[in-house]
Amino acid sequence: MKSKSKILIIPLLMFMLLLTTISCSKKENIPITVTDIDGNVYNTVRIGSQTWMLQNLKVTKYNDGTAIPLVTDPNDWVNRATPGYCWYNDSIIHKDTYGAMYNYSAVNTSKLCPTGWHVPSDTEWTTLSDFLGGITIAGDKLKETGSLHWNSPNLGATNESKFTALPGGYRSGNSGAFFGMGNDLSMWSSTSDGSLNAWMRGITLYDTRDLRVISADMHYGYSVRCIKD
Repeated sequence: MKSKSKILIIPLLMFMLLLTTISCSKKENIPITVTDIDGNVYNTVRIGSQTWMLQNLKVTKYNDGTAIPLVTDPNDWVNRATPGYCWYNDSIIHKDTYGAMYNYSAVNTSKLCPTGWHVPSDTEWTTLSDFLGGITIAGDKLKETGSLHWNSPNLGATNESKFTALPGGYRSGNSGAFFGMGNDLSMWSSTSDGSLNAWMRGITLYDTRDLRVISADMHYGYSVRCIKD
């Protein structure tokens, strides 16, 4: 009888362990992928307490279905006080790799990211860099390694966070011209710094280790990485 009882207990313990695992998984509720309103699919990664998209946003509509204006004219871009987006060098060929660039007015709508996600605040960017050891070394841990996308030499890049930061460049808020593809990744936060500027994060080839913190003109066009609510 004792032997039979032991045989019954083992499957019961395994069943309880399975239930615990499922319960923890549901509690974490970490998605593997997320899809925006255009049907673009993004992979995700857990970094510390945060869940991030693994690709830059490339959506052309807000999460309520309203179209975001595509702005190609440089004068329109520089003088624009309303939302807009663009592709680097006005070429959609860069969409899948680097995503779109948005002005801060588009970010400030709070409708860019899929439902359940948002543009990270300045504080949330700081949480990420702190987890990776601080802004002076976080850039190394965020950047894709090698020279497939970053210009050579991409020294120091480890991508140990799996964030896979890519150098999609930016659009100037002063001239409407495009700069930095291969050398620079600039990413908006949702936090304004007064009436004309907002906080962003930047990673460049020449200061590989840094995750720069800059108060930038809201007319600039930067990439967006979404973070889970």
